Amino acid sequence: MEIIPLVTKENVTGKEVKNKLWNQFLALIEILKSKNLSDEIITFINNQIEELNEFPCGNVDFYKLVRQKQTLILKRLEQELKMVPKNYYMNLWLAIGMTVFGVPIGISMGTVLDNMGMFGIGLPIGMAIGIALGHGLDKKAKESGKQLEIEMKY
Repeated sequence: MEIIPLVTKENVTGKEVKNKLWNQFLALIEILKSKNLSDEIITFINNQIEELNEFPCGNVDFYKLVRQKQTLILKRLEQELKMVPKNYYMNLWLAIGMTVFGVPIGISMGTVLDNMGMFGIGLPIGMAIGIALGHGLDKKAKESGKQLEIEMKY
């Protein structure tokens, strides 16, 4: 089973960010075509592409739909196949590190030093811990062949 092609939209113009979003989605689909995916995943991707192909282009809702479909495809790949784009875990763990590690470190430093202004010191420490953990998981995904050769920016 193969992934169906996206219909080229003539009105995909306008802001640079919208063009980059569309080009990123096209690149994602091309990368997925080269992967060995199950028929169930390919059917899911084809359904998402068919909805995009049928939707009229040129308005703001089209770009929202492109972003939505891209997110749905990536979530499905991550849940079922553990396939993720570049820097996925690093971006995820950056925020987790700040909240899970940074806030408690900042509160404890502020309490120990009796200066709650030190609360802000914990956030970059937690961010560094999160980046380190995420980078390790990204490296592990790359070594196991579960990393897609694209970085999601939009």
